[in-house]
Amino acid sequence: MVHEAIPPTQEAGSASGLVEGRWPEGAILVVDDEPGMRNFLVKTLAPRCRFVAAAASAEEGEQWMRAQRFDLVILDIALPGVSGVQWLHTLREQGYGGEVILITAFASLDTAIEALRAGASDFILKPFRVPQILNAVRQCHERARLRRENYVLRRHARPSRAEGTPLIGVSAATERLRAAIARVAPTPSTVLLQGESGTGKELVARALHAASPRAAGPFVAVQCGTLAPELLARELFGHARGPHGAHDGLFVYAQGGTLFLDEVADLPPAVQASLLRVLEELHIRPVGSQQTVPVDVRVIAATNRPLADEVAAGRFREDLYFRLRVVDIELPPLRQRREDIPALVEHFVATLAPALGVAPLQVDADAMALLQQYHWPGNVRELRNWVERSLILGEVNVSALYPPLRERPTSPPGQPLDLETLQRRHIQAVLDAVGGDKTRAAQLLGVSRRTLERRAAEWAAQDGTAR
Repeated sequence: MVHEAIPPTQEAGSASGLVEGRWPEGAILVVDDEPGMRNFLVKTLAPRCRFVAAAASAEEGEQWMRAQRFDLVILDIALPGVSGVQWLHTLREQGYGGEVILITAFASLDTAIEALRAGASDFILKPFRVPQILNAVRQCHERARLRRENYVLRRHARPSRAEGTPLIGVSAATERLRAAIARVAPTPSTVLLQGESGTGKELVARALHAASPRAAGPFVAVQCGTLAPELLARELFGHARGPHGAHDGLFVYAQGGTLFLDEVADLPPAVQASLLRVLEELHIRPVGSQQTVPVDVRVIAATNRPLADEVAAGRFREDLYFRLRVVDIELPPLRQRREDIPALVEHFVATLAPALGVAPLQVDADAMALLQQYHWPGNVRELRNWVERSLILGEVNVSALYPPLRERPTSPPGQPLDLETLQRRHIQAVLDAVGGDKTRAAQLLGVSRRTLERRAAEWAAQDGTAR
């Protein structure tokens, strides 16, 4: 094997003003039997890529391919032994899905057609200048980037409807969350987001990504509980062979950016072990492959179940739990930041009304007071859905949030209930709906708090006498 692997150097990179040929996270393999051409390509590409290796034949190139993953192969057609086109056919049959640029000094239309049929990404005639090869590399990088983004958008990126923005509001809890994001975002540390469903974990993850040095890189979100264990491993780590050839995983697609593992408590045990190894070694091993691929990804995990409880129950690895919670951010439920509800409602009305094509609604002070009293089991997601429903119906209907105030019959069918029993059940239903707040219940019932307390005391005395 011709060991001509050269890492990038700052000096060589600064010598050229061309930046369009850069592929900072890419690994490139040059296969050419001419030492001068190998040296020229390695010296041209090394300052612009993460790693460049060179080989003098297809056989030596095969050894490099078995040793590590390459994003791009620059391959001479006229090689001793196995030709470049023949080896390209073999690479594709083996499942290699990366970019390939074929180069040759002996071109013909038949050769170009054969190269394209074999799966070449580009075809360049020798001799060529630096701008030509850099332009070809740039186009390969762009195709790979678009393929990665299309895959993520098609299969994993979903519209994030739920939580609005967790940074809207003036409550102390929101201020603490805002400060935590500002403090944690610039670091490379793994983050664990914990909180009830609907509190905005994905949006906090996106805020961390946007405020980080990785903001220009991809943000890849994946739901950990939606796939079978073997499929989830393929999605995360990729696979060497499959019905449609080799396939990169989401760790590769998230290179240089952030991978968001939503509902990480749902990871099956085998994937938990693999994830722990990735976080410790910063390498992935695609399913069915002996190669390890270096990854440069920040991981943010989220769960709506307390992960410590999952560890105690034996459903989640303790070592992975501590590896994920390098930084632990707890997202408060909406009922703990009720002061934020007016600002959130205003935000949702302003953003949803134009999107729905309807007129905005005004929420008066009484309705807003009831919204702030409600316990919001679905958190900000539920508030957003309520605003959307109100806009569609064209009316502010706070009563829709509370359970129907129906009597719960305990007497035999056909036997009428007396007025006292009906009144007591109705008042109790209202109290249950507002979490036992007698002031709010009295407002809903149209009576004074003193009257409500008096009736409650009378019923308590009756219950005591009955016992």
